[in-house]
Amino acid sequence: MTNARHTPLHPVTAHRAEAPPLTVEKLREIGLFGALSDEVLIHLASTLKQHTALPGEMLFREGDLAHEMFVLLDGEVEVVKKSRAGREHRIALLGPADCFGEMSLIDMQARSATVRSVAPSRLLRISSEDMDALYRHDLKSYALITLNIARDLSRRLRVTDGILAEFTANVLEDYVFARRNK
Repeated sequence: MTNARHTPLHPVTAHRAEAPPLTVEKLREIGLFGALSDEVLIHLASTLKQHTALPGEMLFREGDLAHEMFVLLDGEVEVVKKSRAGREHRIALLGPADCFGEMSLIDMQARSATVRSVAPSRLLRISSEDMDALYRHDLKSYALITLNIARDLSRRLRVTDGILAEFTANVLEDYVFARRNK
C-alpha cells in the first residue's frame, strides 16, 4: 500500500508492542483457513506477515489500488463507505477472525470502502504474491482458501440482499401509504 494519500500499515516495529508469534492454533480459529492441513498452516504461520494498527489508523481508503487482504487477529476495525454527498457511513464493524479487503484479490479493482482501526489491532496481511506462493506450494490449499473467500463473500451478499430488500419494501410501503393519503 504505497498510496501517498495516507499512511500505510507498518510491520511490527520496535516502537510498537511486539506481536505474539502466529501459531497454527490461532490460524485454526479463522474460517478463512478452514480445512487446511497442519503442514500448510505451519507454512502460512511462518510466511505471512503481521501488522499492528493503532486506534484511528487508516488501513486503506476507498479508491486505493491494492492486491491484498487482511485477517483481523485481535482488535476491531470499522468499514466505512462514502455517500454521493461525500459523507462517510459505517457499514460494518469487524472483530477477531474477520477478513476484509478480499475483493481486491478476486476482482483486482480499487478498494470499495475505507477501513480504519477503532482499537489496537493485530492483522495478518495476505497479498496476491502470498496467494501465488501458496498456489505453487499446495494447489489444494490454495483452492480451499479461494473457496472460503467465495463462501464469505456469498454470505455477505445474502445479508446485503436481505437488508436491501427490507429497505426497498419499507420505502415502497411509505411511498404507497403517502400517495393514498393525498
